[in-house]
Amino acid sequence: MATLETQKVDAIIASRRALLMGGGALAALALAPGVAKAAIPAAPTDNDILNFALNLEYLEAQFYTLATEGVYADKSTKGSAIATGAGTATGGSTSTTVVTKANASGTASNAIAPVPFTSAFVAAYAFETALEERRHVNFLRGVLGSNAVAQPTMDLLNSFYSLGSLLNPAISNYDPFANDLNFLLGAFIFEDVGVTAYHGAAGLITDTKSYLTPAAAIHAVEAYHAGLIRSTLYGIDQGYITIPGETRKGAAAYASQIAGARATFDGTGGTTSSDDVGITTKQVALNTATANLTSSTIVNADANYIGFGRTPRQVLNIVYAATGAPTKGGFFPNGLNGNIS
Repeated sequence: MATLETQKVDAIIASRRALLMGGGALAALALAPGVAKAAIPAAPTDNDILNFALNLEYLEAQFYTLATEGVYADKSTKGSAIATGAGTATGGSTSTTVVTKANASGTASNAIAPVPFTSAFVAAYAFETALEERRHVNFLRGVLGSNAVAQPTMDLLNSFYSLGSLLNPAISNYDPFANDLNFLLGAFIFEDVGVTAYHGAAGLITDTKSYLTPAAAIHAVEAYHAGLIRSTLYGIDQGYITIPGETRKGAAAYASQIAGARATFDGTGGTTSSDDVGITTKQVALNTATANLTSSTIVNADANYIGFGRTPRQVLNIVYAATGAPTKGGFFPNGLNGNIS
């Protein structure tokens, strides 16, 4: 198990690497960046905002369902299979394609082999989160009705390959569905982004009863998910949680590098207003005037422990994996569907 001193060194290295993630590294992760200014209305409607959230929920629902069942979210047999088509498709792609690795599961009904979980603890939470993300999709589609956008094309293969190449040590052909730790790191990418997206969009919603209240309720669940993922990764890093068969070290260092990449894409990395905190340890004061207790950083928040919020532009940059004003790329190779894309 890493000592406190080595963890501090890892955190410093990770933060420095995040500051340097420009040029070639960012270009490697941006799979198909757009060249035109992305479509973000000056005054987005409530439907625009909820459809923006729906795109992100489609992504999470597909990721977790593939991880747990090996099938696409509209084929789930564990409850609340989602609908992906119909509705409106303004901009982006009307395709419901999800790019994944080749099916090597030996099961004709599966899209891929699900994660071969060796930890019952991780598997249980993965299945619970998958169910909840599918229900978020169906809930938002129900609220939006005929205004709901269709699921856009997603890439859950090349996007992860590119991310894995940026980690140190690099994870070659990074596959989030290969094992428990890879899955947790993949989940870490999405959950904090979802929390900040809902927080950032809340102030733009005008119908507080029909739209803001349910959005805030979903935000709370996403925060539970994010806290769980961060806590689990911290526990693995500290040796409190053991995954059978897992020998790699540095779970928190990997997560901190991912947090640094997210901050770089949204434009805050390396600044005093950086809006992403990695997973490491810090000294805090408990019933004393000076710091005397080693604590974790499982909460992604500012110095006052107020959760970060991101603008739609910042969220788009993260999911498109590029700086500037991309219109597509990363997890959404053809862009999001809807007026915020």
